[in-house]
Amino acid sequence: MANERLRGAIVDAGLTLDEVAARLGVASKTVERWINDPERKPYRRFQYATASLLKCEVSYLWPDERTSAEVTATGNAELVKLYPHRSVVAQALWTDLYSTAAHRFDVVVYSGFWLTEDAMFHRIVKEKSAEGVPIRFMLGDPAAQAVTVRGQDEGIGTAMASKIRNALINYGPLFGLPGVEFRLHGTTLYNSLYRADDEMLANGHLYGVGAYMAPVLHLRRVPGGELFDAYAESIERVWESARPISSPIEWEGASR
Repeated sequence: MANERLRGAIVDAGLTLDEVAARLGVASKTVERWINDPERKPYRRFQYATASLLKCEVSYLWPDERTSAEVTATGNAELVKLYPHRSVVAQALWTDLYSTAAHRFDVVVYSGFWLTEDAMFHRIVKEKSAEGVPIRFMLGDPAAQAVTVRGQDEGIGTAMASKIRNALINYGPLFGLPGVEFRLHGTTLYNSLYRADDEMLANGHLYGVGAYMAPVLHLRRVPGGELFDAYAESIERVWESARPISSPIEWEGASR
C-alpha cells in the first residue's frame, strides 16, 4: 500500500517530487519509492529532513516511527554529562572509560597528543590488547589538507601536523601489538571521539579554539536512542576512509 500521507503532505506543501528530491539531496526516483513501496522507508536522517521540509511529525508520515518528542527524550537519556571544556574533565575519566572496553576501543582525533603522554592509558592499551579487544587509532594524516586547515583554525599553523607526528612517535611501543591498528585520515573532524563499547566522550571542535577549551559530551548508548549511534556511525566512516600504517614514521607517505 502506497504512503498516501507522504504523497498528500508533498502536495499540501505545494512541492513536486523533483523539488523534494533536490531539497533532500536524493534522486526523484528515491522519493517515488518512499511513496509507492512501503518497504522502502528512508534512512532516519532523511525521515527527519523530510518531516521538517513538509512541516509534519515523522510519526505522521511513517506511523510506526516515534515522535520527535520521544526521540528527544531518549537522546537526553543518552547524555550522561556535559562538560563546558575538555580541560575540566578529570583525567581519570578517560582511562576509566577505556578500562571497561571489551568489544570496542576507538580513538578518533587529529593528534590527541595529551593522551599519548598518559602512562596509564598506554598500560590499558597493552592490557586490552592482551585480552583480545580490537583497538583502533585514527589520527590525522600530517600531509592532509584538513590537518593544515585545523591548524590554521586553532591558530597554531603547522604545529598541528607536528603534534600528530609526535603523537605517533609516543605511540611507537603500541605498534605491532595484537589487535592494535593505526590509520591516518584526511577527514574534516567536527569532534574528537573516544569510544569504549557503549560509552563515548565526544570533544567538539570550535573555530579559533583549541580542543582542550571545547565542550565534551559523555554519552552512553540507550536502547532506542540515536545520539550515540550518530557519533558511532561517523567513527566507521572515518575508519573506512583512512589508510593503515604499520609504523609511527609511515606518515611520510602521501595523503589520501
